[in-house]
Amino acid sequence: MTPFRGTPASHKHRHRRGRPRGYPRPDRTGLRRWLPSWRHMVRIVLLGTACLVGLVAFLYWQTKIPTDLKAFATQQNNIFYWADGTEMARTGEINREDIPLNQIPQGVQWATLAAENESFYTDAGVSPQGMVRAVYNMAAGQETQGGSTITQQYVKNAYLNQQQTVSRKLTEIFMAVKLDQKLSKQQILEGYLNTSWYGRGAYGIERAAQAYYGVDASQLNPSQGAFLASLLKGAGLYDPAGGPENHQRAVDRWNWILDRMVDIGRLTPAERATYTTFPEPLPPPKQPGLAGQTGYLVDMARQYVTSHTGITDAQFDLGGYQIYTTFEKPKEQALAASVRDAAGRLKADDQLRVGAASVATDGRVLAVYGGPDYLKQGYDNANAAIVPAGTAFTPFVYAAALSQGVQKQVDGGRTPVTPESAYNGNDQAQLMTPVGPYWDRNGKIVKGVNDGGKSWGTISLQQAVAQSVNSPMEQLGLDVGLDRVRQTAVGLGLLPESMGAQVPAFSLGNSTPSAIRMADAYATFDAGGMHTEPYSVVRITRNGAGVTVTKPAASRALSATVAQQVDAALTEAVQHGSAQAARVPGRPAAGKTGTTQDNTAGWFVGYSGQVSTAVTVFRLDAKSVQTLPLDGQGDPAKSAAATAYPLDIWSSYLKGLPTG
Repeated sequence: MTPFRGTPASHKHRHRRGRPRGYPRPDRTGLRRWLPSWRHMVRIVLLGTACLVGLVAFLYWQTKIPTDLKAFATQQNNIFYWADGTEMARTGEINREDIPLNQIPQGVQWATLAAENESFYTDAGVSPQGMVRAVYNMAAGQETQGGSTITQQYVKNAYLNQQQTVSRKLTEIFMAVKLDQKLSKQQILEGYLNTSWYGRGAYGIERAAQAYYGVDASQLNPSQGAFLASLLKGAGLYDPAGGPENHQRAVDRWNWILDRMVDIGRLTPAERATYTTFPEPLPPPKQPGLAGQTGYLVDMARQYVTSHTGITDAQFDLGGYQIYTTFEKPKEQALAASVRDAAGRLKADDQLRVGAASVATDGRVLAVYGGPDYLKQGYDNANAAIVPAGTAFTPFVYAAALSQGVQKQVDGGRTPVTPESAYNGNDQAQLMTPVGPYWDRNGKIVKGVNDGGKSWGTISLQQAVAQSVNSPMEQLGLDVGLDRVRQTAVGLGLLPESMGAQVPAFSLGNSTPSAIRMADAYATFDAGGMHTEPYSVVRITRNGAGVTVTKPAASRALSATVAQQVDAALTEAVQHGSAQAARVPGRPAAGKTGTTQDNTAGWFVGYSGQVSTAVTVFRLDAKSVQTLPLDGQGDPAKSAAATAYPLDIWSSYLKGLPTG
């Protein structure tokens, strides 16, 4: 008889205990058929834990602390270059000075600890609870201490970068733990206070004390220390010189830090009661090398760097960057000279401001006139978004009409318009909407007002633009739809936040774009309808390596046909219209004058040879930062500053440029 060849019971038992069952598990039902047994789950957890512990141990062992703890990235100059590669300016001179901890008052030390790491003297260099608390408080919209400990922040300042990556964070944690074991708490705090960035180019509390209060750190009081501690959260947001919002943030943070010092027993309520007035810092100093127009150019390039690269303000202040700009020195010199020359031909008071900018059709900012001297007037007139565009805005209305047509009846469709479309050019012409006359808030029908009260009769749209006739352009804006006009203007490069109220005056330029933006928008007409955002930096390097900087790409804002039609009207304005004073022999040009109904600004924006230039003249109350009427400026006519001055500057500038 053939022997039975089944598996003995003992063998079956060993099979069940020695090897995992197959899946799905035949002796289970439902979801449990697909789940591993608890024994296998335990094995998986133990194996995973062992691997994780081993990985952490390996990474900890691999993490090295630099032997020279004073080798914190020495500051270097940033060098700015003209478009031709020659040097334009150097900034960021060394502005760091180490001081021992015993020269920093205890109240100042504890202001920093209260703001950033109150448990510093008892923690182990890292604080998981602090990280969780910081995330929770931020989500709740509350004031926060830093999520990292002072030790971690010192490591980040001195040895790492500011990138928020997992690998960088892990290295920071391991290095902080090792550093906490190697150095005393006093040494770590001293290193932290000497390497932290406080804005205004200042690294370390000694330079910060000088930059903000003009004193040595040893002379700071707790109130001043609380303000300086607030800067550690982001100097760009808490330096009061940055504007009213910055100032309010700084005051709120300062109050919170002083209150925290009371809460942790490092400031008595009586002492706190003596600090009720915010310790206003000094105005930021300006560097001597930025005199004349250079400071405006450097400021503009720096703003472009920090908004179009991964370089933070703190990293930029550390220096070592080479910034290659779009600015062309001959054009910059010619623009500044044209303003100076024109100033001698017109009478003006000290409130008269001039802003001007040249932009190429590919978006490169070529030249800027920001004011008489950056060291005397830091406010950049060319980049100011407070000056009404006036009738220099009307080409955008014209472009919108040519692109999208008009709608004059509620139930009617949109009707195309052409440069020859006829409109009422009379002064005091009633403005109409698809549902009837346009009524203002006072119950009066709004009427178009032409310069000098002149009536033109029936006039073509092209002639209305060329002759700067207001009433047909106001009516055209209502026919197109002011929302569509706004959309066209933004598409041409004007910033949404500069757009004015959508009332009939919108078509006559109640918006407040900067000279740079106006020049860039007009460049689109010269570029056949292709628009490129203005930019001022083409390349950045550091220690021989390139730094990625984004440059805008051209996009179609208008059809080539519409751009050509607008160009024809602007060419007519220079040849036979309201801008004949801009004619320069041998220099074909197109452009538009701009005046405002309240006579607060005058413009000329035009282009020639693929370079668009905007010139604006306005009066400004420096205290209120409000524009003032130009009445009384200029000689002999009181409105000469609004009309003759921009044209004079523009034509003089064009004459001063090299041909070819």
